[in-house]
Amino acid sequence: MEKFFIVIFLVITLLGLIAYGLQILATRLTLRERADKSKDKDTPLHLPAISILKPLKGLDDKLFDNLESLCLQDYPEYEIIFSLQDHNDPAYKIARKIKDKYPDKNIRIIVEQCNAGLNPKINNLLPSYRSAKYEYILISDSNVMVGGNYLKEIAMHMQDPEVGLVSNLIQGVGGRTAGAVFENLHLNSFIIGSVCFLDKFLKMPCVVGKSMLMRKRDLESIGGFEGVKDVLAEDYIIGKKIHKMGRKVILSKHVIKNVNEYWGIRKFLNRHTRWGKLRWKIGGIKYFSELIGNPVFISCIPLLLWEPTKVTLSLAFSASFLKIAGDYYTGKILKTDMKSIFYFLSPIKDLIIGLVWFIPIISNTVVWRGNRYIIGKDSLLSPCPERGVWSWKYRIIDAIKMRFA
Repeated sequence: MEKFFIVIFLVITLLGLIAYGLQILATRLTLRERADKSKDKDTPLHLPAISILKPLKGLDDKLFDNLESLCLQDYPEYEIIFSLQDHNDPAYKIARKIKDKYPDKNIRIIVEQCNAGLNPKINNLLPSYRSAKYEYILISDSNVMVGGNYLKEIAMHMQDPEVGLVSNLIQGVGGRTAGAVFENLHLNSFIIGSVCFLDKFLKMPCVVGKSMLMRKRDLESIGGFEGVKDVLAEDYIIGKKIHKMGRKVILSKHVIKNVNEYWGIRKFLNRHTRWGKLRWKIGGIKYFSELIGNPVFISCIPLLLWEPTKVTLSLAFSASFLKIAGDYYTGKILKTDMKSIFYFLSPIKDLIIGLVWFIPIISNTVVWRGNRYIIGKDSLLSPCPERGVWSWKYRIIDAIKMRFA
């Protein structure tokens, strides 16, 4: 019986490795397509004016450099709107410095308390959206850094009137702590591989909210930001609705940098616990494919269930070695700044992700920017009770977390 189950885990591990190989292939094909298109420099471009909405909260790693990268765009006409909820937010001073350094740029800072919904990012975006003066709006997260041709490359897709939304590939850069290295390893393998795989082979739009370009009239047609003010995955829902109304959702090949330098392990765990719950509530049964797609975790299960043998150790070490090699290769074609030795941490990261995978099955609450919510179907948020019997459940969970933090 033991041999039978080991064979089952061996087959699932092989399936996971094959799936990972296809993700690497999709990433390579996508990046090659980008390189081929960049050679076509004679294509006439209609470059529409763009309002860039930049919601800020707190000090992200290299925030000044991230914001400055938008001021260095080779693009004829655009405005940048930094939006905050509070003048005392430390990001306010950084936004002021950027505005002072680039007086010739069209930069505005809007500070307005908005509590329209339960999604804090949407609350932060609403005031800036209302004041945006151009038809084309770009949502850009505060922790991303872009190249000088960023606006030109994403706006190029809008020449097609059937395109409704343009999002981007993301790579993690700058890891200096264990949590940041884990985050960047995950962004540069599972996240970018999954996005490219869905786009290239399954033709399924997968919108990541760190960069979304769209027209106001399209956004208004699906209910505007008010229509997603109470959902956790506002980017996925916006992309889904725009796709459903017959517009194309395009993945730009311009790779933007997600700067993660000084993350702790706790922040890494919180991020992926929240994202896991989001995918569980949206994907349902499809969420189980993520576990199958984690060959390192699957290959290590026999070591936990039975005593180590030559077969079980070989399975775990072989899967780990191939995953390290695959992550290293993907990092090279992405031209990341990851040190080679950090790739040996990939199996540890995958084991952690494998354990985190189970949490969404048993918990339906998320803590986001200091607030706790209950997450429902399609990531719809509802307030978590502060009183009553059920509130004690969450207090006990918090106490346990504090004890082991």
